[in-house]
Amino acid sequence: MGRSAVDDSEQFVRTSGVKDAVWVHEDPYSNRPEFHPLTEDIETDVCIIGAGISGISLAYELITRGREVVLLEARDVLAGETGRTSGHLSNALDDMYPEIAKKHGESGAKAAAESHTWALNRVGEIAKQLNIDCEYRHLPGYRISQYQHGTEEWKKDLEEIKADVELAKKLGINATFDENLTVKGWDGKIDQRGGSIFHKQAAFHPTKYLNGVLKWLQEQPKFRCYTFTRAMGIKEKGVEVLGLGRKYVQITTDAGQTIQCAHGVEATNVPLQKLSVVAQMEWHRTYCVALRVPRGSVADVLLYDTADPYRYARLTPCDEDDDYLVVGGEDHKVGQEDPRGHFKDLERWARERFTGAKAVAFQWSGQIFEPADYMAYIGKNQGNNRVYVVTGDSGNGLTHGVIASKLIADEIEGNENPWASLYSPKRLGGVIKSAPTMIQNDLQINMQYKRLLQSDIQDIEDLAPGCGGVLNPKTSKPIAVYKDENGNVSKMSALCPHMGGVVCWNPVEKSWDCPVHGSRFGERGLAIQGPAKANLAKA
Repeated sequence: MGRSAVDDSEQFVRTSGVKDAVWVHEDPYSNRPEFHPLTEDIETDVCIIGAGISGISLAYELITRGREVVLLEARDVLAGETGRTSGHLSNALDDMYPEIAKKHGESGAKAAAESHTWALNRVGEIAKQLNIDCEYRHLPGYRISQYQHGTEEWKKDLEEIKADVELAKKLGINATFDENLTVKGWDGKIDQRGGSIFHKQAAFHPTKYLNGVLKWLQEQPKFRCYTFTRAMGIKEKGVEVLGLGRKYVQITTDAGQTIQCAHGVEATNVPLQKLSVVAQMEWHRTYCVALRVPRGSVADVLLYDTADPYRYARLTPCDEDDDYLVVGGEDHKVGQEDPRGHFKDLERWARERFTGAKAVAFQWSGQIFEPADYMAYIGKNQGNNRVYVVTGDSGNGLTHGVIASKLIADEIEGNENPWASLYSPKRLGGVIKSAPTMIQNDLQINMQYKRLLQSDIQDIEDLAPGCGGVLNPKTSKPIAVYKDENGNVSKMSALCPHMGGVVCWNPVEKSWDCPVHGSRFGERGLAIQGPAKANLAKA
């Protein structure tokens, strides 16, 4: 279901799980522009690590400003989380504006509203300028209560939704509240009517859009892209005092090449480093299913409820007869919960509300990083002046990635940006207010090292074909063992190269997931998600 018949090692080169997202239905992997590995030392103005929406959007912004740009990607372009998104472009932030204002003040909430509004419209502007057919369209976003209509919980929930609308309007967003809001196509017995309407949100096909931008970039003389080129280090070098001397950034690859540049950007979903901003986030798996529904039977809206974790839905075209209803949610911390069963729960949720839903055509999962104070980290990395990061997508990675293109381009050029302080990785205010949450998360992280003493299997013979498990011999370090469908066995170190956590087998995506800081690896150890930079070592 939603899975191409290819070898899994090839699958992990082009995406981050064995299950394909719905986007390959109209935009197969073969549509991606082809690039080649770096084979020599080079110099450039700006080097961006990571070819997802953040890296590609920033490359576009810098090229249009006349900069020379190199884009590096460890696997294929769009192999990370951008290709596994649900494709929402929204300023109806799931943390809701009253909560954001508590952490960052009303001025911070206004910067969040303005920046996400700019980003969702910016995608449409670029698609129009480059003539990219990517299904971009404006549509309303509905936020509804998670509770049954008329209950006390529903009444309280609607008051919070109403407060969010009132502040959003004050911040300049076109939003309205409707106590009797209903959704066309929601014909099930469960009644959750009432909620908010955020007007002029947007939806698009993310990989069609970014493939279009990449193909335009490919034609630009100041742009170079190198795939299958894994960055292993990024450091500021040189000395600069009172305008004298010279500082620069040096990036090293696993094959030994170096890239020397004036500015380096880690657009890798999470920075490839030990801690700093990594310690200020939580990392979650999230799930999506795409069900066929008769074309025109369900309203073309972005739909969210208020549950924690919340559920969300949208439409994308299928064929002449049907649309796909994409339903997502069921988030949980990486490696700390059994990933099985979440697709069924999402399917059940959808069918109970949209009774016309037909077969499930695609089901897949992704990963999100939740910052403690709700806002992404975009800008100069802690302790750096020429190295920048983009991380902490908080479930709004598409708009955050586009916001990063303007913020970082402005910082590189020395232009003031009114959103910069809200997103700065060096900010303190919101982080200090979130200290209790961060302490609780750190305690939970440290508990995950208990796996150093645990074993999933007692013998390799215990593994069924197509499965993996950690074998923890008393006389040596834990071993991650994978047995393919033909019975061939691969053995790797089970210790995550980031900070030594013991990885867990993810039977849904056939990956090794680290419960400590969220790094992930393909079934044979290929690094597919940071903060780990290296693959699992061979055992």
